[in-house]
Amino acid sequence: MGRPRKKQAEGLGDTVENILEATGIAKVAKWVMGEDCGCEERKAKLNELWRYKKPECLTEDEYLILDTFFKRGRNSVSPSEQRELLKIYNRVLKEKMQPTSCGSCLREVVNKLNSLYAIYKEENSMPEAELESE
Repeated sequence: MGRPRKKQAEGLGDTVENILEATGIAKVAKWVMGEDCGCEERKAKLNELWRYKKPECLTEDEYLILDTFFKRGRNSVSPSEQRELLKIYNRVLKEKMQPTSCGSCLREVVNKLNSLYAIYKEENSMPEAELESE
């Protein structure tokens, strides 16, 4: 039986982590610096800066669906909401995710969509001074 398959690298941070683990450098770093050596934060930042798959832009309709969903403030997702969220997720991130009963899988989808929603909202918001002049 072979080694378990690692998930595909999302960006440069995952690639660096894989190289450091394969060469043993990661173990040495954790031994010298302790368990919290800042590796996870660096990996996340590198993945954010150099993502391998660039997401598509949200459409206005997709933004409105996400806006309604995230403003609602509930932690549960109905089957119809899951289908809507996955439709957006699959188009924007070029994935082929199917409806799931796996809570952590769905949480990952919702978290990624929340990040995209926040970026879209920030990039498309007008400063208050411009809103008042209109």
